Amino acid sequence: MRKISIIVLTLLFIACGKDQSDLTVIANIKGLKKGTVYLKKMQDTLLVTVDSILVNGNPKIELHSDLEEPEVYFLYLDKQSKDTDRIPFFADKGITEINTTLKNFAFDVDIKGSEQQKVMEEYKTLISKMNNRNLEVIKEQFEAQQANDTARFSKLRNEAKSSVKRKYLYTVNFALNNKDSEVAPYLALTEIYNARIDLLDTINKSLSSKVKSSKYGKELDNFILDIKAAEKSN
Repeated sequence: MRKISIIVLTLLFIACGKDQSDLTVIANIKGLKKGTVYLKKMQDTLLVTVDSILVNGNPKIELHSDLEEPEVYFLYLDKQSKDTDRIPFFADKGITEINTTLKNFAFDVDIKGSEQQKVMEEYKTLISKMNNRNLEVIKEQFEAQQANDTARFSKLRNEAKSSVKRKYLYTVNFALNNKDSEVAPYLALTEIYNARIDLLDTINKSLSSKVKSSKYGKELDNFILDIKAAEKSN
């Protein structure tokens, strides 16, 4: 009887620990019957697993993590095959709900969670339109080349170059307009890290004090300092 009581108390302690986690991710993956779902994040330069759950007929998926500040996490699905899918999302303290499907895990996704995630999705909406047009341009360039249409090929090549510039300028403007969000330095580090140093510096100097002292704010500042130091040494 005493052993049973100890086991019950241990289970209650674990349950309470889960309830007190900074971040709770509730995932609903339509069609998933069997597989392993992982919650991961970047630690230094490595992607590490912070929680996981084996799905074997049980539709409830709940993952937990400690979280000091807003940060990008990844929901990974191992379908017990060679294919592994992942969904990136901007996490903050509280509950993040992710709804998707097994068939199109990374594309049918709907995320309800942090304010940072809302900002990120706003950015992705327009960028996805740009990316779709870029794919069309690549296809049209190939067709023009096959048809020996040099005039059209040249026009499409110029459009491709202009598209890259538009993406950079849009990202810079978006970051400046969202200087109070941790998304701003994150975009600078991931989307336009090879932009001109003056553009990155403009974003860095515009950040609010809260964002500047955040994980990605510090990383952006150090990134810019490293570039300037390298340029000076050369």
